[in-house]
Amino acid sequence: MRIAVGGIQHETNTFAQVKATLADFEAADAWPGLVRGGDLFDAVRGINLPVAGFIEAARADGQSIVPLSWCSATPSAQVTRDAFEHISAMLIEDLRAATHLDAVYLDLHGAMVTEHLDDADGELLRRVREVVGADIPVVASIDFHANVSQLMIEQASALCSYRTYPHVDMAETGARTLRALRLLDGRKAAHAFEQLPFLIPLTSQCTLIDPLRSLLDAAALAERDPLISSNFTPGFPAADVSDCGPVVFAYGHDPHSTRETVRTLAQQVQESESACALAILSIDQTLREIGNAGGRGPIVLADTQDNPGAGGNADTTSLIKALIERRVTSVLAGVIFDPMAAAQAHSAGIGARVRLQLGAHTGFGTETPIAGEFEVVSLGDGKFVGTGPFYKGARMELGPMALLRIGDVTIAVASKKQQAADQAMFRHLGVEPAEFHVVALKSSVHFRADFGPIASRILVVDAPGPNIADPSKLPFTKLRPGMRLTPVAATRA
Repeated sequence: MRIAVGGIQHETNTFAQVKATLADFEAADAWPGLVRGGDLFDAVRGINLPVAGFIEAARADGQSIVPLSWCSATPSAQVTRDAFEHISAMLIEDLRAATHLDAVYLDLHGAMVTEHLDDADGELLRRVREVVGADIPVVASIDFHANVSQLMIEQASALCSYRTYPHVDMAETGARTLRALRLLDGRKAAHAFEQLPFLIPLTSQCTLIDPLRSLLDAAALAERDPLISSNFTPGFPAADVSDCGPVVFAYGHDPHSTRETVRTLAQQVQESESACALAILSIDQTLREIGNAGGRGPIVLADTQDNPGAGGNADTTSLIKALIERRVTSVLAGVIFDPMAAAQAHSAGIGARVRLQLGAHTGFGTETPIAGEFEVVSLGDGKFVGTGPFYKGARMELGPMALLRIGDVTIAVASKKQQAADQAMFRHLGVEPAEFHVVALKSSVHFRADFGPIASRILVVDAPGPNIADPSKLPFTKLRPGMRLTPVAATRA
């Protein structure tokens, strides 16, 4: 087959403050910046990304790849209209220029919202379909946190979603999407789609533990002939759009078995609703737990509400301030987004003591900087390769970085926002996370893939930030009628 390959990745927190501009998609961070044409191959090779997995599997299968454009931006508030229209026009232009195509593959997120489109992924699929016509297969991989719409389901010939959170199977999902394309075998598949009536908090969506582990295992087991693709996406709950929430969907050659698979899996999700409740501790409760803790390995704190991987700013300070003020010993924290502090540290040099106003520069709530004298422990250029299961192979470009110490709290600082989900972020600055008593991370769940094995305990902390952990505290206006904002005990008809 001759397959056109491209994509746009963005997870949109409509309650966040900072929007994604074209410059955010053009800049490299953990993932490559905007690439077009043949540059796509080298840019993504060896990285745990769906597009990389699809390309590798397609080449191994003897398929011919026609590269379009591909880009991603760190999760944030809405993508600007200018950014979306510029990038989508580029992709569509390249698609129109491609000739004799047998199929199209798109690497999408599924929860992208723009200033003018609540369902930007569905609209992009519609535009692609408009170009290639009804008969050319259009397949796409989508994120575990996709807010899947009817438009997305109908415009795609098949969709395949990640099955892990932390997302250690992104490249694998790209390869799985190639398998779905081959199983289509030139035929149009039946599809089935059921949206669930409750929101699941992000920190309750981890697939390392039940109930999500068992639900995703069930989705995987169902994916066998005559089914092409069987999926459960818990959704991205910080999105004020009508399609926000969990979805079960499938594609297959037999309409009856496709519908029955979705019905059965949706019922299993409904029956697991009460087990999806949010479990989170206040800062005071967290400090008490730290004080009572024993065991080997660090206590890992998830500063989930300021997770830049879900629209946080990576610069709120309440949790770190509390650790400093309570004189908690042997603390490692990060990664704080503060380009100015990183620049000052680089100017001062290793071993210097420098007065800083660290963090809290993006203006969230009543957060204030950590003011004081910091020791510059080490410096880095922010260029290193991810080594953990989630960021595996990612060629990080986080700008000037610094490791700062105040009291017995050591803080990693970067010049770009990036979720603290890989120990390489700290090792780049010469420290080993396992050697600390407490490790406080700007992350929700992805950190578990790399930090879980070294942790004695993991505590999810209710500290301030734009990524509100409890969906019932968000001011929704567009949800479907009857949506429950938080899981409750399942009811039977």
